[in-house]
Amino acid sequence: MRRFLVYLVLLIVVVAVAGLWMTRPIEVASSRFDGIDGDSARGEIVYWAGGCGSCHAAEDDETKLVLAGGRRLKSDFGTFISPNISPSPQGIGNWTITNFANAMLNGTSPDGSHYFPAFPYTSYTRMTDQDIADLWAFMRTLPASDTPSEPHEIAFPFNFRASVGGWKLLYFKSDFVGPSSGSERGQYLVEAAGHCAECHTPRTALGGLDLSRWMAGAPNPSDPGRIPGLTPSQLKWSEADIAYYLETGFTPDFDSAGGEMAQVVGNMARLSAEDRNAIAAYIKSLPPAE
Repeated sequence: MRRFLVYLVLLIVVVAVAGLWMTRPIEVASSRFDGIDGDSARGEIVYWAGGCGSCHAAEDDETKLVLAGGRRLKSDFGTFISPNISPSPQGIGNWTITNFANAMLNGTSPDGSHYFPAFPYTSYTRMTDQDIADLWAFMRTLPASDTPSEPHEIAFPFNFRASVGGWKLLYFKSDFVGPSSGSERGQYLVEAAGHCAECHTPRTALGGLDLSRWMAGAPNPSDPGRIPGLTPSQLKWSEADIAYYLETGFTPDFDSAGGEMAQVVGNMARLSAEDRNAIAAYIKSLPPAE
């Protein structure tokens, strides 16, 4: 019996160590961005495509460039509060580009812990290294804010960051999902920088995206109602209708974008017409979904 208990304890230790290893935060190599020069002008386009200001800008900042944080994001797991990511010591002023890449591509913080996936690194992980470097260059030009970041309002056990490592094993994938036949550029803007699926795709009970219902619409976690699906059976608009909506916010039936989508349109309007057309082409190529 004693030998059995010893073996059992050893087995538990081995399993625990293996689990911690498999769910550890992943970091990029410190040399990965050596030789990649970021361009702030290109980074501004990435900034608007990624909607950074929509979540992190101060509420009274109409420019969407003062990234003081403070926006409350409700979910089934609690309320997440966007942090200060301005170039100040209270934000990310002391970060390196490697710290920034770890956050964007791996959901890993500078102190080596997991970020909660309310931060859509699950989409940003598909971004190119050049876009990461360009975005970093642009964000370093933005105004600094000394507003302290607020802690998330999440109850146990969901506030246990180490458990996010197990969640990542299940749901954190860097592969593209939808078809590229409509437009490779559109696919990139929708699935990576634009992270459209984070709102338009339903989630499982554990909060991961249900890839079998890609872009099929989902409950709105912040307000009553539902975020609409974008598949052909749900969205009957033409490519031109979609591109025009992303530029102006006006629908083919003379309605206009409201709520959070109005902010998305504000971001998309800053992209080129070619980029908006590429997004529209990708959306029209989506396969049917429930």
